Amino acid sequence: MKRYLIQFCAFILVSLIALTSCTGITSSGLTGNYRQDTLDLISSLRTAIELPEETPEKAAAQANARTLINSFAARYRRDSSVSRLSSFTTMQTALNGLASHYTAYPNRPVPEKLKQRLDREFKQIELSLKRES
Repeated sequence: MKRYLIQFCAFILVSLIALTSCTGITSSGLTGNYRQDTLDLISSLRTAIELPEETPEKAAAQANARTLINSFAARYRRDSSVSRLSSFTTMQTALNGLASHYTAYPNRPVPEKLKQRLDREFKQIELSLKRES
């Protein structure tokens, strides 16, 4: 009886792990669909950048942005089908600029000049994604 109980528990655990890993969505929120993940990341980054400094959600949005930047880079950096796209190289440039600001000046707002550059790059990425699909 004890043996069957152990096997049943093992079966339940394996089933649970298999079912949760088959959803396709990682803990970072990335789905594996490069185009959709990129558009979602741009939306999240725009929100984090445009929030006023006085709002209490600003720190959480910046922390979420840093997590998404790291997850996005880790997921797509080594994917050769994606890393050759112009939208990806432009996205990497934008992500590097924003991540370096968050690392070097965590308590300062994003400068207007960087905001303008990021906005131009985000628009360029969105146009590239439309052309590439």
